[in-house]
Amino acid sequence: MLDIKFIRENPDKVKEGISKKGADSSLVAQVLDLDKKRRELIQQIDTLRAKKNIAEEKLIQASAETKKEILDVLKKAKIVLADKETELTEIEREFKHLMSLIPNLPLPSVPFGHDEKDNVVLKEVGKKPKFNFKPLHYLTLAEKLDIIDVKRAAKTSGSRFGFLKREGALLEMALMKFAFDKLTKKGFVPIIPPVMLKSEPMWAMGYLDRGADEVYHLPKDDLYLIGTSEQIIGAMHADESFEASELPKRYISFSTCFRREAGSYGKDTKGILRVHQFDKAEMFIFSTPENAQKEHELLLSLEEELMKSLGLSYRVINICSGDLGDPAAQKYDIEAWLPGQNEGQGQYRETHSTSNCTDYQARRLNIKYKNEKTNTWDFVYTLNGTAFSQRPILAIIENYQTKEGFIRIPKVLLPYMGGIKIIKRNSSS
Repeated sequence: MLDIKFIRENPDKVKEGISKKGADSSLVAQVLDLDKKRRELIQQIDTLRAKKNIAEEKLIQASAETKKEILDVLKKAKIVLADKETELTEIEREFKHLMSLIPNLPLPSVPFGHDEKDNVVLKEVGKKPKFNFKPLHYLTLAEKLDIIDVKRAAKTSGSRFGFLKREGALLEMALMKFAFDKLTKKGFVPIIPPVMLKSEPMWAMGYLDRGADEVYHLPKDDLYLIGTSEQIIGAMHADESFEASELPKRYISFSTCFRREAGSYGKDTKGILRVHQFDKAEMFIFSTPENAQKEHELLLSLEEELMKSLGLSYRVINICSGDLGDPAAQKYDIEAWLPGQNEGQGQYRETHSTSNCTDYQARRLNIKYKNEKTNTWDFVYTLNGTAFSQRPILAIIENYQTKEGFIRIPKVLLPYMGGIKIIKRNSSS
């Protein structure tokens, strides 16, 4: 949520920023109009309460003759006050709703654009593998080796699900253990959170105002299944305050994630690239505002380090304004090269993202820190970034495939694979 004071002082800047994200700029005028009514009503209520208090003090010392007059005035004042307070409650509710519809503003370095076609490639890293045969799609290989099973998952759970089996399951565990080993050594606190989140903190993280269709909700319990552990790690410190010396606070979290994929009808229906349930290791940082950009660059550098460790070719994308989610002020994606896509022609596919959400989430969650320069309690900045999801497994399958239809294990993961160096049909050697 944006600061209402900032909106009052910079209405045109806010209109421009949210328009770049595809939001309705008329929201700014609606918010300011309601804010004016809200402040006027608060002033009226304060005045009525002050007069009521004065009347009550006079009543104590009043004579019998004047007590009745004062009591009549108090009675009328209480009725008017109650009506005004009821009106304020309704206005506050509508004000909160409208404020929540205003997305975070994109930072100046974010390219303008309407959708993913306008995202900007910042760099390409690594050499794309060359094969003396036509590389196969990961699902073709995985089904032959019996390490991914979408047919039985469709039988048990429906479309957009898959079983990771045999070495496929071991690969996921290896990726997660490798990420945790690497990041805990860099000071990230390991955590495994609940995967259910209350409605208020889910709203506060910014995923319900314009993205509720993507989230699984359990109405009977009013709980949401998280789509990423970012949602619950951020909410973990709601209504808390940090000393400046405690920041940055960095977490590495593992969780199962759930997404309805409501907006992806017809996209990536083959395989497990886009599924309703997957596991992910997520980095999350609470930072001071002045260090947030540095922390964002750190998250991106760590994602690149993890990809380089796997020996995968990738590119870094600066996400355009229209492709940013509501909470994000800036976002980078990493896309790995998958040579088996497009009938063996290859294609870049997203494996990582990292976002700077400034104080948008912290303002809703009321998470602050002691600003030693101003001696005030200010809102922290929140940042998130993917360590590994299941998608790098697909990149490994396609990039490390052999002519025989086997899959070599990346060198960095060998210590986690129990002696398995290559995946063959029903083989552990």
